[in-house]
Amino acid sequence: MTLAADLLDIATRIAREAGDLAARRRREGVEIATKSVAADIVTAADREVEAFIRAELERERPEDGFFGEESDAHESSSGVTWVVDPIDGTVNYAYGIPAWAVSIAAVEGSADPAEWTAIVGVVYNPVSGEMFRATRDGGAWLGEERLAVNDQVGPAGGLVATGFGYDPATHAPTLERLARVMPVARDIRRIGAASLDLASVAAGRVDAYYEKGTNPWDHAAGVLLVEEAGGMVGGSPGGRPGKGMVIAAGPGFYGRIADALETEE
Repeated sequence: MTLAADLLDIATRIAREAGDLAARRRREGVEIATKSVAADIVTAADREVEAFIRAELERERPEDGFFGEESDAHESSSGVTWVVDPIDGTVNYAYGIPAWAVSIAAVEGSADPAEWTAIVGVVYNPVSGEMFRATRDGGAWLGEERLAVNDQVGPAGGLVATGFGYDPATHAPTLERLARVMPVARDIRRIGAASLDLASVAAGRVDAYYEKGTNPWDHAAGVLLVEEAGGMVGGSPGGRPGKGMVIAAGPGFYGRIADALETEE
C-alpha cells in the first residue's frame, strides 16, 4: 500500500468515527462558548471531537505532526502533518442546520499552506453521510463516483458560494466584494462551511467559491478535492489559498472570479 493510500484509509475511518461522535453530541444538546467575537462560537463537541481525532492519529502515526483548530500544534518528525477542523460549520451545527463537516487533510512540508503539499483530503458530512475524499494525483471521489468540476458556465454566470466573517468590522468590505462578484454570478450560495463549499465545487454543485479570512484547517482538505476534480485554486498571499483569499473554480470560470477580486491582497 502506498503512503497516500494508507493515509487516506486512516483519514476516512477517523473522519467517519469523529463525525458520528459529533452527531451523537448534537442529539444530546449543544454547549456553546464564544471565541474571538460574539458571533464566533465553539461547542464542547468541537473540542471533544478534535481530541478524539488527535488521539486516533497519534495512535496510528505517532511521528506525524498535528495542526488543528481547537488545540496546540505538534511538530512532525515524519514529514507528514495532519490539518484538522473537527466541526467545520459550527454555527450550522449549533442551530441544527444539516451543513457541517469533519475536515481532515494530510500534508507534506511545513504546517503552513504557503509551503505545504496536500497529499490526502477528506470532508465528511455526517448528516448526509457523504464522504468526499481525494489523494494527490489519485482523483477526487464521492463513493464510487469520480468528481469533476463544472466547467460549462453560460452567459448567465456561475453559481458562486462564499462566506462572511464573524467580525462586524469585516461585513462592509465583504458586501463590497460581493457587489463586484455579482455581475459574473448567476446566484450566490452562503452555506456556512468552507470545506463543504469546496467539496461542492469539486462535485460540480456550484461553479465557484471564494472567501477571505479562512484558516488553514478550513480549506486544507477541500482545496485538494477541487484540484483533483480538475479545478483551479488560488488566492492570497502569494497566489495560494490563505487568510487573504481563497478562490476555487473550474478552469473556464476561474479567471472571471479572480478578475472580479483582483484588487484583493
